[in-house]
Amino acid sequence: MQVVQENKRGLSPTTRHTRRSAIAGIIGNVLEWYDFAVFGYYAPIIGTLFFPSESKYAALIKAYGVFAAGYMMRPMGGAIFGHMGDRMGRKKALQVSILMMAIPTACIGLVPGYDRIGLAAPLILIFLRLLQGISVGGEFIGSMSFSTEIAPPNRRGFYGSLTTLSAVGGIMIGSAVATAMQNFLSQESMLSWGWRLPFLAGIAIAGFGLWMRKGMIEPPGFKKLKATENVYKSPVLQVIRHMPRRIGHAAALVVLFGGGFYMLFVWWPTYLTHMVKPPVPHALMINTIVTLAMLVLIPISGHFSDKVGRKKMLVASCAGIAVVAYPLFMWSDHGVFQSALAAQLIFALIFCNIQSSMPATLAEMFPTGVRFSGIALGYNLTLALVGGTAPLVCTWLVAVSGDIASPAYYLIVMALVSLVAAIKTKPMEGVELDQVGN
Repeated sequence: MQVVQENKRGLSPTTRHTRRSAIAGIIGNVLEWYDFAVFGYYAPIIGTLFFPSESKYAALIKAYGVFAAGYMMRPMGGAIFGHMGDRMGRKKALQVSILMMAIPTACIGLVPGYDRIGLAAPLILIFLRLLQGISVGGEFIGSMSFSTEIAPPNRRGFYGSLTTLSAVGGIMIGSAVATAMQNFLSQESMLSWGWRLPFLAGIAIAGFGLWMRKGMIEPPGFKKLKATENVYKSPVLQVIRHMPRRIGHAAALVVLFGGGFYMLFVWWPTYLTHMVKPPVPHALMINTIVTLAMLVLIPISGHFSDKVGRKKMLVASCAGIAVVAYPLFMWSDHGVFQSALAAQLIFALIFCNIQSSMPATLAEMFPTGVRFSGIALGYNLTLALVGGTAPLVCTWLVAVSGDIASPAYYLIVMALVSLVAAIKTKPMEGVELDQVGN
């Protein structure tokens, strides 16, 4: 009889190694979303320091333009890391991506402002954001693929939800750090040096993530593919040639997942503080409370998606966002803390179903040999067009229309596009991932 040693909690070494690998696979997302959240929260300061202008909206739009520029590189990053992940392995791709994210993040905290080096300041900032965009194009997708591939078929929704859980965790940390900095430092100190500290602190997250990823295991499906030498020489070209409609389907499916998320949980504090009149007090605190609630709700929703089906949850949630978008924007426009908090909590409650269900849904759309590449192309195409640009578009809509609730219409359009894609999605719950798409 084979004896399997277990620790005090009753977990075999294999189970413990799998769980450690799952944590390692998602830890890079904490850094990725922490940095992007911090950049979004400090966009007004960055706009002032790097893009001086007489108009606050002009400076803010330029800052969000740099935010969006990083996303323009995501399709390229998706192709690079998709090729690496489908040929060399998920582990290698995730190790490289976290380093490529950490170095530019720290460098952003060191770049002198426009008053010190003139035009070179915004140019360097843009260059660093482009490098980050390449990295992000592989990090989140690699985590999606990896977490769902190592999961049991009946727990794929829960394991996949850990990917978005880590993303929300990064945003919560970024929001909490920004809130603390705002409370403990004067406005003068923040403009002078305080805004740099959160970017420099990202190195600690990256160091921990890289250490964790040294002990990662490859998912069984990919190891089997590698062992039988069935790895494609060019997985990116393979999926483009044979599955273009599936890439387009994935791109439409994540419109709300990407664009809506950045609108409601990254751009939202800027909206409440700089556009709503009177400004909503403690906007960053609201965002921190809401993201903390999402940390609790996402894994619960992920577990629920394994029971009732991910398609049902996606359809209902996309429709729900389309219905409540405008009323909740109007409710937030009163400039009252309680109303703004309640509105964002309702958004979060619905959005958690989308965030938790999406990773496994995308993984089930592509076979193992091109999964990394297929998800990367579809997801990053959408994030480049409507994800990173969401704060920019929303700010522009308010500036040109004078209607501070106008971004709600943009959110409704995104919800309807994803709703149609969700309705057309074929449920694959319980099917072995190495059989998907064959």
